[in-house]
Amino acid sequence: MEIVATLGVRSGRFGRWADGVNALRADCVSFAEYWRAHNERTLAGEGPLWVVLGDSTAQGLGAPAPLGGYVGQALDELRRTSGQPWRVLNLSVSGALIRDVRGSQLRAVTSTPDLVTCGIGINDIFYSSPRRLFADMRILLGELPDATVVLDLPRPAGIWGPVGMASVPYVGRINRVLHEGAAARGLPVARVSAAFTRPWAGKFAGDRFHPSQRGHADWARAVLAALPSR
Repeated sequence: MEIVATLGVRSGRFGRWADGVNALRADCVSFAEYWRAHNERTLAGEGPLWVVLGDSTAQGLGAPAPLGGYVGQALDELRRTSGQPWRVLNLSVSGALIRDVRGSQLRAVTSTPDLVTCGIGINDIFYSSPRRLFADMRILLGELPDATVVLDLPRPAGIWGPVGMASVPYVGRINRVLHEGAAARGLPVARVSAAFTRPWAGKFAGDRFHPSQRGHADWARAVLAALPSR
């Protein structure tokens, strides 16, 4: 996911929303720095390797700290339930599009990881035509490693105002393409669309776009439920 502009509004409810957007804009930088340092330590360590592909939600944006996002929460649970020292290499980038995953993130997967997850497509709704989005999604699904769990897209009914309501049918179409492509490859799908739902209270960050830590917990549950070993 990507942070939207503040529109310059600074009072009342809209002022609080603008403050939330500005806070997450600062987090984009600090979270990216955290994961860069974390990835260096990961590459020097040992244990099963999980590679994360995606956008700002995979970075943990919306949670108070990077590990409060769905990646960090799922990693804790994976270590606890497996008894293994799982490592995570987070290659996600805030604002990434499907073609960014194909063009740079996938190319950085130089080893053979034990698990790959890929959650991408929300930003493409705003920056790609439907024709380009569907084509990019189908190509990506054909290129992902065999060990990949694909995250489908949340359906924001009742939370993003008129934009959210208008986008729900479109997101449904995107998810159908995603599920069909994943099924053709035999890739499991983490059903974020079924896990991240109403009631919305407390599930969104201050920008009303990214999930809060509580919302990220829904995403983490969807990922964990989709893992083949579970």
